[in-house]
Amino acid sequence: MAPSDDLKIIAAQEQQLQFPRFDYDAAWQLGSRLRELALSRNVGVEALSDFQTIFDNAGVIENCPIGALAHLGLGRAYALEGDTAKAKAAYQDFLTLWKDADPDIPVLKQAKAEYAKLR
Repeated sequence: MAPSDDLKIIAAQEQQLQFPRFDYDAAWQLGSRLRELALSRNVGVEALSDFQTIFDNAGVIENCPIGALAHLGLGRAYALEGDTAKAKAAYQDFLTLWKDADPDIPVLKQAKAEYAKLR
């Protein structure tokens, strides 16, 4: 699909978006989904920039539990770009933050599996 077609689809979808409540959590969730979509389409460079912006404004996510997922996203983006050392560091940051989490949480299990492949 051509980028112009993608933009037309996005514009149409934006017209349909309705948020009964659009606050910090909703904005974070939307941004996270967009970054994950970028990663799933192998657009690592753009995702790296987005995740770095999150860390540059760390005070905003300081107490937000989902903020730790930015480390995972950063690790995935670095892995896509082939920077194994930075990918490992980001995964380690995420795993350290989630060290006391329920080990059966799917995203944690997936992160551990992805990290193991980097070694």
